[in-house]
Amino acid sequence: MSETGPVTYDFTLAEPRWQTAWADARAFSAPDVPEPGRPKCYVLEMFPYPSGQLHMGHVRNYALGDVVARYKRAQGFQVLHPMGWDAFGLPAENAARERGVHPGTWTMDNIAAMRTTLKQLGFSFDWDREIATCLPEYYGKQQKLFVDMYRAGLVERRQSAVNWDPVDNTVLANEQVVDGRGWRSGALIEKKLLSQWFLAITKFAGPLRDALATLDRWPERVRIMQERWIGRSEGARVRFPLVSPPEPFDADLDAVEVYTTRPDTLFGMSFVAIAADHPLAQKVGVRNPDAQAFIEECRRLGTSEEAIEAAEKRGFDTGLRVANPFDPERQSPVWIANFVLSEYGTGAVFGCPCGDQRDLDFARKYGLPVPVVVLPQGEDAETFTIGATATTGAGTLINSGFLDGLATTDGKRAAIERLEAMGVGRGVVNWRLRDWGVSRQRYWGCPIPFVHCESCGVVPVPDDQLPVVLPEDVRFDRPGNPLDHHPTWKHVACPQCGAAAVRETDTFDTFVDSSWYFARFTAPHADAPTVPAAANGWLPVDQYIGGVEHAILHLLYARFFTRAMAETGHFAVEEPFAGLFTQGMVTHESYRDQSGWLYPDEIERRADGAFRRDTGAVVEIGRSEKMSKSRRNTVSPVAIIERFGADTARWFVLSDSPPERDMEWTEAGVAAAARFGQRLYRVVTAVAASPSVSDDGTISPAAEALLRATHRTIAAVTSALDDMTPNVAVARLHELTSSLAEAERAEGAGLDAARREAARTLCLLVAPMMPHLAEDMLALIEPGGPMAVARPWPKAEEKWLAVTQVTLGVQVGGKLRGTIEVAPDSPAETVLSLAEAAVAHAIDGRRIVKRVHVPNRIVNFVVAG
Repeated sequence: MSETGPVTYDFTLAEPRWQTAWADARAFSAPDVPEPGRPKCYVLEMFPYPSGQLHMGHVRNYALGDVVARYKRAQGFQVLHPMGWDAFGLPAENAARERGVHPGTWTMDNIAAMRTTLKQLGFSFDWDREIATCLPEYYGKQQKLFVDMYRAGLVERRQSAVNWDPVDNTVLANEQVVDGRGWRSGALIEKKLLSQWFLAITKFAGPLRDALATLDRWPERVRIMQERWIGRSEGARVRFPLVSPPEPFDADLDAVEVYTTRPDTLFGMSFVAIAADHPLAQKVGVRNPDAQAFIEECRRLGTSEEAIEAAEKRGFDTGLRVANPFDPERQSPVWIANFVLSEYGTGAVFGCPCGDQRDLDFARKYGLPVPVVVLPQGEDAETFTIGATATTGAGTLINSGFLDGLATTDGKRAAIERLEAMGVGRGVVNWRLRDWGVSRQRYWGCPIPFVHCESCGVVPVPDDQLPVVLPEDVRFDRPGNPLDHHPTWKHVACPQCGAAAVRETDTFDTFVDSSWYFARFTAPHADAPTVPAAANGWLPVDQYIGGVEHAILHLLYARFFTRAMAETGHFAVEEPFAGLFTQGMVTHESYRDQSGWLYPDEIERRADGAFRRDTGAVVEIGRSEKMSKSRRNTVSPVAIIERFGADTARWFVLSDSPPERDMEWTEAGVAAAARFGQRLYRVVTAVAASPSVSDDGTISPAAEALLRATHRTIAAVTSALDDMTPNVAVARLHELTSSLAEAERAEGAGLDAARREAARTLCLLVAPMMPHLAEDMLALIEPGGPMAVARPWPKAEEKWLAVTQVTLGVQVGGKLRGTIEVAPDSPAETVLSLAEAAVAHAIDGRRIVKRVHVPNRIVNFVVAG
């Protein structure tokens, strides 16, 4: 039967049939605890937010994980491959306000729709372990973890500066502040001090940083990003005494304390800058209306480092001055500055304009002096000046008293020693990392399990009263947190004294939900947050897959939670993810007309442009960018499944490019993937339909060539999947498919057996990527045999891997004119003779001036004329 015949693979029948067969066989169920003596592999993709519909970006993420899970299972590993839902969050609450539907209803409906699509795609999830973070079965255990961490000293409640929306009466994340205004209300944002709950991530700053060196299966750029975010620095804390204030200040405000990494440049100090919410700034603001107005302006800037860095650097002179600890006669002004972060260091910095570009720009703007204290290498101290650029590198200290002549590195040590000897400073290690504020003023989140009592203070909810369940009868017709407005839910008896008390109405940041879900998957229905034997057996996750956009916060929080859970006795693991892979995005053109953004299925592409299907109106074509609902440039896998089948969608997202790079979704690409699936099916069907031929054990050259191609493909695909390069595996499978198709037209002893081995191997090698098609083809080759999902991974036989022939390119004058096949490492004379004969037509009788032979690679003839 020819591969060009009418045989067609009907995915509409095959895919549901094999999905049912896998489910009936419980093919993807993992044991509660890994069995001793067998290797385990925990494969996990970052779980999705249930927005209602998957797009092809999701498919790429989960297809990559499914390839790993199926491949490892075939290799004999015990595989845990679970799925769940990151189900709390603001979008559900917004839907409640806009559509009048309860967040829980909206979320669970979306989960049902997305679960259906994931099952249609044939992913090998253990659905018995499914979790949703919005269910009390999950978040009640999270509350238990939080209380345990509180008792262990890892939770604190304190005042913190937040972005406050005065119209919606809620705290906003930095990302929700746009141009200084609330993203929903448009109100000018205020920086406000509120009592907030914090997780003490800074207690693990050192171990979190040091352990990055052990994560050798993480991308280097992710480790660098985390190291920079944690931000270890060595420097000094220095007290600058206030001198001659215009009015008396509190006794505890007689000095400004500064953290600096450059104590060697103290003689170059030009000013001290303090944050708008620094206690000294607050005192000045009470006495000076202009200062208070500037403070209010700073508060509207927001709290993110990005917003502060991008803003114009502005300041307000308080009229106060401080003395330089090394030379009290040198006095410098104290400014309130909009670029100083209250949460970094001490909320105050000293400005050395010659050694810091920001300080130099600030000094030039306000006419402050620029003392030169660092001389770059090769410069003359008599003539060197600071222009528009600060000297930020190393050099020699000048104009610096006892530090003169020292290199900047030596000067740091000497300065710290002098500060400590004088009792006005000390050397310290500082961290950029801040404690994690987890309070959010919204309904659709995990309730923070504490009660506020006038007599007892803040009291944790006892374990036997957990979970604290969200009330369902809430209303969204008022601004702010619906839990604050609920008439009964927040009123409760104090767990300690029994007096009337009030529940905490803040809910957790949703990053908390995703910071331990990998541990809950090991025992998703247990009464405790974890079963230590299961968690210790399955963790760490062997292969974690997700977007690089989570490189810092989610991954860092998960690493902190793992240490905190270990400290509170929930398991004995330090790092959650042994291997991390960050896949690229799936991109698509965007389209818009006067009405706004349009979905791809609303567009008809023609040679002369893009047009609306319904009206024929011209549509503007935007650049190809990450699929997102806001741009409507998403492609639904449901439409692809209906038109081409799940395996086609999977094959395309795996085959187009290296998985760490972005890939563009195109109609031509998915159509090509569908054509290959059909071709593969026809080729294997031709083998299955051909009559078996008995042989005498001899192997013809054609059979030998096919066996060599088969086993080399096994080796190549195995290596590619080990390296997380499924696109390479796809290319090798294309080649073996072509070899098998060519063998259909060949003749020779042993060819029937070789063709059947090649076909069977193709089924097993393609199974991690196109599992339904693989099962269907294998059932044709070996009716009644085990399913592909239950079979071991093929092993390449060494005897077929040896190279017996190499192909050499033959050039004439540097241009390829032919090829020859020879045994490896053949004598040069033999190779040159064969090569000359192969390109005699191109030499055309001309004299050969030079013969170049690169063994096993190429031959080149340089000819005269």
